[in-house]
Amino acid sequence: MIPAMSAAAVPSHRRKGRPGRQGRKRGAPPARRASVAALRLGRLVAMGAVAALILFAGVWGSWGTAQQVMLTKGREHGTVAVTRCGARTCSGPYSPLSEGSTARSRVVIEKSVAVRAGRTYPVVVKPGGAEVVRSGPAGVLYAWVPMGGALLLASVVVAGGLGRVRWGWALAGSGVALLTAAFVMI
Repeated sequence: MIPAMSAAAVPSHRRKGRPGRQGRKRGAPPARRASVAALRLGRLVAMGAVAALILFAGVWGSWGTAQQVMLTKGREHGTVAVTRCGARTCSGPYSPLSEGSTARSRVVIEKSVAVRAGRTYPVVVKPGGAEVVRSGPAGVLYAWVPMGGALLLASVVVAGGLGRVRWGWALAGSGVALLTAAFVMI
């Protein structure tokens, strides 16, 4: 220390504590700590509910088609040779592959990037009608595409809103893997 300098002139980064706080206890008052904890808990509950709702909506959106493709016991299996496509649907003759299935001159399949005129696809007939859905690995993956989108959306909520970055990356990776596999198979 320089002899002409007093002890009070020591730079502030060397002093113990901050000026004006020597008489106070460290930390926030208990009421403030409780309100901060309540806000954190509320955020976790709200963001958890949003993430769960997104994932539930993905399952709900996928299950309508996925149950037809995955739970095939007792359903009619066959192929459809797509002959013409309209704005929303494609159609063609149905050839049965399973026992008890009957041939149909015209069945309807949803038009998508996965269905093109002039190609033949393995299908499962929906109960009570002439509507069919794609079967096999491509049909299963295509049925779960809404779930892949929900996984990607929920990953943002989990990583950002809940602060669970690793879980967010896991959800995002699962969603990307599902969507990529569906794209490659179709």
